[in-house]
Amino acid sequence: MREKDLLQTITRVVNTLRHNGIRFAVAGGCAAYARGGPPSEHDVDVFLKEGDVAAARTALVEAGMMPVDPPEDWLTKVFDGELLVDLIFNPNGRPVTDELLDRAETLRVGPAEAPVVTGTDLMVDKVLVLGPHRCDFTPLLPIARELREQIDWAEVAEQTRESPYARAFLNLVRELGIAESRPQSQRRRED
Repeated sequence: MREKDLLQTITRVVNTLRHNGIRFAVAGGCAAYARGGPPSEHDVDVFLKEGDVAAARTALVEAGMMPVDPPEDWLTKVFDGELLVDLIFNPNGRPVTDELLDRAETLRVGPAEAPVVTGTDLMVDKVLVLGPHRCDFTPLLPIARELREQIDWAEVAEQTRESPYARAFLNLVRELGIAESRPQSQRRRED
C-alpha cells in the first residue's frame, strides 16, 4: 500500500464526514503520522460516537466506498478500493465520548485538515491493544519516541493501569528515557 493512496483515502473520509456533519477524530497510524510519527501503511482509523456510526457508514458508502460487516462489535468497516477504513466507536472497551472528540486538535493529514486525537489519547489506545496474543512493542517504540513530548505519560499510565502489558511497555519507555514520569502539566509549571 502506498502512502499516497492512504492519504487520498483519509482525505475522502475526512471530507465526506465533515460534509455530512458527523463528529470524528482521526486515530491510529494516520493520527501518529499527522503528529509527526512514522507514516501509516495499514489502514485509516476514525473514532466516532456509536450513535454516529450508521450515518458515517451510509455517507461513506454513498461516496463510493464498500461496506463490510465485521465480526467485531466495537467498529464497522468500509473499503475505499483496496484500502480499509475502520469506523471505531468502542476502542479497547472504552466508548468514544464527546470529551475525547473535544480534545482532538485540527492538524494536517496529507492534503486534508482534520481533527486528530491527542498524543496522549493515541498512546492510551495503542498501549491498550497489548495483550497475551499481541505483545510486540516494536511498532509502538518509534511512535512513542517521535511523539514523546506530545504525550502526558502519567495520564497514559493512569488510564492503562489495569494492564500488565501497558505497565511493561511504560516501564520500558521510561528506562529508555523516552517517557517522563512527571505529568505534562507539572513539567509546564516548572519550565
